[in-house]
Amino acid sequence: MLSGAINGAAALTIHVDKRPVDSRYAQIVKVIEAAQHNQPRLRRLGDRLGAWYTAAAFALAATAWLATHDSSRFLAVIVVATPCPLLIAIPVAVIGAVSLSAARGIIIKKPAVLEQITGCRTLIFDKTGTLTYGRPSLTEIVTAEGVSADEVLRLAAGVEQYSKHPLAGAIVREAARRGVVVATAEDVSEKPGGGLRGSVTGHRVRITGRQAPDVPVAMLPPTETGLECVVFVDDRYTALFRFHDEPRVEAKSFVSHLRPRHGVGRIVLVSGDRLGEVEYLARTVEIVEVHAGKSPEQKLALVTAEAANGPVLFVGDGINDAPAMLAATVGVAFGRHTDITTEAADAVVMEPSLERVDELIHIGRRMRRIALQSAVGGMALSGVGMVLAGFGYLPPLAGAVAQEAIDLLAVVNAVRVAIPREPLRDF
Repeated sequence: MLSGAINGAAALTIHVDKRPVDSRYAQIVKVIEAAQHNQPRLRRLGDRLGAWYTAAAFALAATAWLATHDSSRFLAVIVVATPCPLLIAIPVAVIGAVSLSAARGIIIKKPAVLEQITGCRTLIFDKTGTLTYGRPSLTEIVTAEGVSADEVLRLAAGVEQYSKHPLAGAIVREAARRGVVVATAEDVSEKPGGGLRGSVTGHRVRITGRQAPDVPVAMLPPTETGLECVVFVDDRYTALFRFHDEPRVEAKSFVSHLRPRHGVGRIVLVSGDRLGEVEYLARTVEIVEVHAGKSPEQKLALVTAEAANGPVLFVGDGINDAPAMLAATVGVAFGRHTDITTEAADAVVMEPSLERVDELIHIGRRMRRIALQSAVGGMALSGVGMVLAGFGYLPPLAGAVAQEAIDLLAVVNAVRVAIPREPLRDF
């Protein structure tokens, strides 16, 4: 047991030999606190552009003054050298992107990530609940000789419809998908460790695991990836059901479009699940690089190492992913499963959908493009005005009017971020 468990009908005698601070949850919290001190520092777009702009404006103004001994030219250059494309236009673009994201069900917690997400060339995905739905699906029915798959599914679904086991829903859903009419079961019982039993249309049905003591292991097919259960009808082995965590419908197309559409160099799948199950998903969605059986500490180490080589986008949904989200350049939480996960994330996709992740990337790209247009375009116009002012063609009063016009153009252009005309996803 890591941090908790659910007890069934039996009574328990519990002996506690560790304190709450030693629980798995507490250990994850400690890892998160350590990761917070090592988050990547993001240098904002405005800071990078403004670093040289102010110095250039003062240098030009001083040169004009010294060359002509006319102080009004210094004043005119400084008046025209408006910082508003940096001070106003970029924040307006950011606010527009945050508003657009919220309308799409994406909560931006750290606006700086909108500037960084398009530069991420390494994308790391968690498995369960991110690239999958986080629920098992029945993927294969291996029947004994002479047994119909639909018939054994009908009998199994008849008793499973009364069970709350995680695999029960997968069996019932598969029966519905195949159009199998599920009969009513009688005398259904589910004792802890004893499997599920019941009677369906005069047949005794029992569903249990491979490890049950009376299961004829020699008759069963070899163990493969994923989960499984064994079905007995009238005390005879009838079928083996195999299950896998169902990949999201859009997972394969989303992953396959990242390289050609977004210039992603590496796509990595990391999970705490068994290697066989993770590789099964990787083959399904066509991801080559796989890391399985990873603890939160190991996920953190992996993301930290990748972030040292370049910007990294990490997408996950569980508490085990929170430390890795903090270490990534951009951490995206899939849905609101735990407060600690959403607290660690830079952005939270409220509706679990990879389409929303793609929209977030497009919104960041659009915001960065328009912000650069507003900032660089505004500074370029200011540069032209400064040159004219330095040569005496633009007096201070006219320079003030020109400054206001440049500011208005830059801000109006920045407002376009919130009103997209092109599609916000491309797969």
